[in-house]
Amino acid sequence: MIAKEFEYRRPTTLAEATQTLAEHPGLAMILAGGTDLVAWLRDDVIAPDLVVDIKDIPDLSEIKVVDDELHIGSLVTFTDLIESETIHEHVPLLAEMSETVASPGIRNRATMVGNICSAVPSCDAGPVLLVYDTTVHLTGPNGDRSVDINDWFTGLRETALTDDEVVTHLTLKLRKHGGVYVKLMRYAGEDLAQAAVGIAAYPDNEYRVAFGAVAPTPIRSARIENTLHGNELDDDLVARTVAMVPDEISPITDMRATAAYRTHMTAVMLKRGLWAARQRLDGTGPAYGARLV
Repeated sequence: MIAKEFEYRRPTTLAEATQTLAEHPGLAMILAGGTDLVAWLRDDVIAPDLVVDIKDIPDLSEIKVVDDELHIGSLVTFTDLIESETIHEHVPLLAEMSETVASPGIRNRATMVGNICSAVPSCDAGPVLLVYDTTVHLTGPNGDRSVDINDWFTGLRETALTDDEVVTHLTLKLRKHGGVYVKLMRYAGEDLAQAAVGIAAYPDNEYRVAFGAVAPTPIRSARIENTLHGNELDDDLVARTVAMVPDEISPITDMRATAAYRTHMTAVMLKRGLWAARQRLDGTGPAYGARLV
């Protein structure tokens, strides 16, 4: 039950949406999939005066490749990513991550852009998008702008998005790579991440490594990446990077896991994930979607 009343509008253009947001600074919330928003309204976490539903705005549901970039619209759901041939051809890691998100009913509505806009520490899309050259594209009353994914998460449930802006789409630079998303849950099925690791292995021994649910925001580890860079993966190198994990993350203890357990399992997931990402780059290894923990 939602106790607080609010105004509801459903614009049909981006200009109308951003103008509406600008007229209600700090008092309006955007509705796309609504899976986080409705839960927060129900639990009285937020109390907006206005909800702006953007689902009628055209061209926000596209998945397409333009030159060497993948474009993903802000209304693309996790189910869309799972079912997209384009995603499976170019970035199967996005489908692997999407299959771990909640339940089929949630995946049918929840959007990947909404996931990173909610910016909870355990958001599944965060660690995966951080290992790509991802750009977040926004529009507002003052025009369009772009934000590098590394600058997107600014704090707990905080992002670079301003009150009068709408995210239109994401772009990912396409390069040959092997990726992996390893998610620790209390049980198989519908659960938030206790800890998560996203990894991309590129040619010439270049690696991207990101973590979720073990800090106030999803984070990349430059120290681990620099240690891996240019070196052939072997047991000694993996052991050295795994030993860095406790200094790279800052997990908490809560009802879902202790900080010590999260730290231990993040190290285990990093070890398994590095080998899986490298093998996938080489065309071998576990199939995308295979569970590693």
